[in-house]
Amino acid sequence: MAKEVLTPQEEMLASAQAQTENFFEKNSKMVVVAIVAIFALAALVFGYKKLIVEPRLTKAQEMLYEAQYRFEQQNADFALALNGDASAPGFAQVVEQYGNTPAGNLAKMYAAACSLRLGDVAAAESYINSFSNVKGVPGQIINAMAAGLKGDIAVEAGDNAKAASLFESAAAVSDNDFTAPMYLRKAALAYRALGNTAKADELLKTIVEKYPASYDSTQAERYLTE
Repeated sequence: MAKEVLTPQEEMLASAQAQTENFFEKNSKMVVVAIVAIFALAALVFGYKKLIVEPRLTKAQEMLYEAQYRFEQQNADFALALNGDASAPGFAQVVEQYGNTPAGNLAKMYAAACSLRLGDVAAAESYINSFSNVKGVPGQIINAMAAGLKGDIAVEAGDNAKAASLFESAAAVSDNDFTAPMYLRKAALAYRALGNTAKADELLKTIVEKYPASYDSTQAERYLTE
């Protein structure tokens, strides 16, 4: 089957996605550091934590770290990170065995990211749709990434209208200098791919004005002058 020819706007969106999707990979340690506090809080909720909850949380977290180590490699093998092997489990195994733990929930997002990178859009969508938003301030950036992954999946599915909406939602989840401008830029490029340059320029100007120190501010200024 011949590869679909993309318009210049769609190529720009695809390029931006390739440039920014590594944010999740490069900052995954920060994500896990943030979630550690949530692990501890979840354990305290249960009266039987010493016998059942804590061992499950510990094992799930150990398995998550092993899969995450492979995910973070410079030339990451996303299939290996997702499926694991005889020496270490993958995110899919963490989801299967401990999906109802905080670590298992986070593994769903990693599994979605791996599946998307491997071109399995259906699996990526299934994983991310089973992810539950994390409560509390530490979870906001994680929830933003999850919403952003849904936008990336929509882009891969060719639904730029849905992607634009999801990227805007992702930017609104956590107002910070990292994920917010990144997802606003992705939303802007999705709107450009739809031919809505007015909305795209509005979002790009927001990035420049509200997040001037961000990487995406420089990119937004470049797009505005094209």
